[in-house]
Amino acid sequence: MAMCVALNAQSRGSVQITGDTKVTNLVEKHVQFNEKSKTVPGYRLQIASLSGVNSKAQAFAKKQQFMEQYPDVTAYIVFDEPNFKVKVGDFMSRMDAFYFMQKIKGTYSCSIIKDNVFPVRWNPEDFDSDDDTD
Repeated sequence: MAMCVALNAQSRGSVQITGDTKVTNLVEKHVQFNEKSKTVPGYRLQIASLSGVNSKAQAFAKKQQFMEQYPDVTAYIVFDEPNFKVKVGDFMSRMDAFYFMQKIKGTYSCSIIKDNVFPVRWNPEDFDSDDDTD
């Protein structure tokens, strides 16, 4: 990114920045794209990869089973031809995914995978102000 900065010594406190408008337009498009994007790089646990006869029904059954056991964790089904994959969680770090994997590994055979995840939005009401120790 090339940018030319011109200072005029005769006018005090004045800075004029001259640059290519294409660069400005590109930066604006980048900002708009990021504002529209709802996902960020993160991790999920893949608890099933199914193919063949009835694989779609099996994937939905596996998702339902998981959601009944862990209602606070989101589950997703992705069709990655020829497989239906069941993925769970929206983990921002690999360590968070690992901790949850340790919790479910007795019930589910799973692996940690990189994926675009929906970031957790904290609700201020989730925090009790009475517990503050200042």
